[in-house]
Amino acid sequence: MGKPLTEQELHNLAMNHVGRELESRGFEFIAINSKLKRHPQFVCIDKNKQYFFVIVKAIKLPENPNNYDVVWMETFKKHAREHDAKVLYAGVGLSNPDGEELPIYLNEEYLIEYNGLQLIETSLN
Repeated sequence: MGKPLTEQELHNLAMNHVGRELESRGFEFIAINSKLKRHPQFVCIDKNKQYFFVIVKAIKLPENPNNYDVVWMETFKKHAREHDAKVLYAGVGLSNPDGEELPIYLNEEYLIEYNGLQLIETSLN
């Protein structure tokens, strides 16, 4: 058995996956923050110079990676509006292929559930 990944290492794994997608979509990275519970993880701009704040969340399966804390997100959306930025949420579900109760090990296979970037509407209701 290998070494189980820490919470920070799982977060970094999710960030790497999302970062590759952002790069393939042509986003330019302005800032990257890989510390746990620090948001956003990525500040990017697109070809139209629109800023995006990207929140990456690593979730242990079987929890749904597409769900996020709606109350917390309201405060973050306010922060994005103040900076004329759009918000993208990327929930990345991770699991050990031999059982969800087992840890994910360094340099071993893992399962991933990722449904892409979700645009979070930041306009006031």
